[in-house]
Amino acid sequence: MSTVHDTAALLPEPAELRVHLRALAALDSTIGDDEEFCQYTFHPDWGPEEEAARMDNGSGDEFSVLFTPAGVLILGFDHESEMSPYGTDDEEVWPGVVDDVPAALRPLLDDPAFRDESMGISPITACLWRETGDTAWRTGSAIDFPAGNENPDGSDSLFHLLTDRSPETVRAYFEDYYEHPVPLDAVHHVLAGNPVTPEITTALAPPAP
Repeated sequence: MSTVHDTAALLPEPAELRVHLRALAALDSTIGDDEEFCQYTFHPDWGPEEEAARMDNGSGDEFSVLFTPAGVLILGFDHESEMSPYGTDDEEVWPGVVDDVPAALRPLLDDPAFRDESMGISPITACLWRETGDTAWRTGSAIDFPAGNENPDGSDSLFHLLTDRSPETVRAYFEDYYEHPVPLDAVHHVLAGNPVTPEITTALAPPAP
């Protein structure tokens, strides 16, 4: 079984995660030809002293990573997960998933951006956090995952490009999504935190019809 606990062990330091997420957003917007179809985005002005990275695959799966002075909060939602609040009797987040989120980060859970106001539901199946000054990523300590499911909270698929950050894996993802070749050296350049120069843009841009 792969769960959010496994994800926590594979995530990098917050500063490295931020660089990686900015790079994924830059690659997505450069490789594609229509920002409407970008799955990865980065919002440097999410709020006062707050930045947010978001992933939305357009099929009901999404995650948000919030960078704040108090720390980093990650919220993920897999629409097919047995732990989805849409499928529970009480329509609440699965017990244990967000119960241990520290007080300094809990107000972020009330952001309207992370609620389905029409249903009164917070679509969350996976949650991780790391307070400023902490030395490890944390998750709920008492989550009773559904039995008989190898990926009960969806974290394995949701956070795949955050736990395997290799240029080869990232290139394979974008080649599959956009259905055209992507040069590995250009992907490596952007993932390293380098700027997207005109030369890199030309290399990554979709082929002419």
